[in-house]
Amino acid sequence: MERRTFLTASSGYALGALGLPDPEGVLRRAGRPVAGAVRVGQGEVAAVRQMVKSLGDSAAELGGGHARHLAVRYLTEDVAPWLAGRFGEATGRRLFGAVSELVHLVGWMAQDEGDTPELRWLAQAYYAHAYRLAAEAGDPELSATALRGLAVQCGELGHRAEAVQLAEACVEHGRRVDHPRAVAYYEATLAQAAAQDDDRRTATRHLAASEAAIGRSADVAGDSWAAHYSPGRWAHESGTILGRLGDLDAAEEHLRLALGIHGLDRRRTRAIVLADLGTVRLRQGDTDGAFTAWDGFLDCAEGIRSVKVRAALRELGIRLRRYGGLSEARTLCERAARVAGAAGE
Repeated sequence: MERRTFLTASSGYALGALGLPDPEGVLRRAGRPVAGAVRVGQGEVAAVRQMVKSLGDSAAELGGGHARHLAVRYLTEDVAPWLAGRFGEATGRRLFGAVSELVHLVGWMAQDEGDTPELRWLAQAYYAHAYRLAAEAGDPELSATALRGLAVQCGELGHRAEAVQLAEACVEHGRRVDHPRAVAYYEATLAQAAAQDDDRRTATRHLAASEAAIGRSADVAGDSWAAHYSPGRWAHESGTILGRLGDLDAAEEHLRLALGIHGLDRRRTRAIVLADLGTVRLRQGDTDGAFTAWDGFLDCAEGIRSVKVRAALRELGIRLRRYGGLSEARTLCERAARVAGAAGE
């Protein structure tokens, strides 16, 4: 698809990703390596996974715009030749799984970096490619996670029906995954998409399924691509879903749970939760509580390159205008303007 066509039909492109997988791709590549191709083994697979962890930790702390170009350079210059290398089927599937994680991370970085047409295109293209690589790896968890990325982006762009369809496909792939954190991740994705689509019944049902799964996660060990979906992250997402459904008391409880009991050790994530908490408290009529949450948000927001943090800063400035007679509001508004200015807003 040409880029100019994609920019006017992004939701259709996202749905088109469902037809991309080629589960026999690894077998063909393993059987017919390119002449002169480099030999690939477990060392290369481990290297990709270590880079995914390092780059992912940096992006979670400082935002997707922080190291995306470094991740892209590693993908195109170091990793791409390995995909065309010489390997057996088992190594090939592990390699394609690791690269799917890396490609997905680059897509998330592009999505979090900004809201330009170019970055939207890049994010969706990377998510679709991550889905294709996951299918070649034969990994349903990676496939479901890539579909989640597409579903979330469609929802954020206002393509509600498409977001629900992709989230349903995400949950369907997730039925073959045993790790409860992964199950909670995918069920919450559909709950969020349904809530955005004003389908309270579906949202409530899948939120309950997500809660049941996250409740089992403490008893399960082992690695999982979706294991980063901690109880704290679940509490945050549940809070946003409940807020969208109008249950403000439950939304506040879940957001406070994310911050307090489970904690959040990433500045970007903590900033977004505090911004959401302030908004919920304001809707409840708790102005002082909202100001306290937003003060904490501004403490965390400095230096973060994330479209969500920038959007929260803009929204905060707008909401505070109606309270211009209060010194606390004026102080927060001035701080928000400084942080936004430093971020290039």
